[in-house]
Amino acid sequence: MPTTQFQRKVFAFLTVIVTVHAYVFYSLYVINGNLLMNLTGADSVIHAINAQGGVYMFGRMLPVWALILIEFIFAFGLECIMGSPCSFKIASMVFDPESSHPMIFETMIISATVLLMCPAMSFLAAWFYYPYYQGFSILTLLANWLKLVCFNFPFAFFSQIFFIQPLVRAVFKRFFAK
Repeated sequence: MPTTQFQRKVFAFLTVIVTVHAYVFYSLYVINGNLLMNLTGADSVIHAINAQGGVYMFGRMLPVWALILIEFIFAFGLECIMGSPCSFKIASMVFDPESSHPMIFETMIISATVLLMCPAMSFLAAWFYYPYYQGFSILTLLANWLKLVCFNFPFAFFSQIFFIQPLVRAVFKRFFAK
């Protein structure tokens, strides 16, 4: 897998591209889809988003592409600064990278990344999607953060283990085949 800094950045870039799109879909369609359709009376989630003029973020309605771009920038930054380096260190504390089976060690890295990134990105999302029109309360922010972690953690873990990381690894191997 990635051995140079450039390869690590490419791997992080590919992971974040897939992950952000998966989370936006999950958040809009799975978690909030029925609410959006009920609020607007639309017959589909995309029609509901268009009817309300976008997605609520930072106290205003933004188009979905802006939401994806903002989340990508923050997720990529967090992945490069915290996610990748710290997850390898955590995995190395539990398993020896030299003597452990590569699949077990990689699964531990993925698990550690989810353990770090899910609460961090959920905290940022709690700020991004906070209902500022109701005024600000730190307790509401913390409750929203906890709710997001509870919704996102199972999705993050299983999607990374069974879908996102296998896909990214296959694409990465194609890019850097020797």
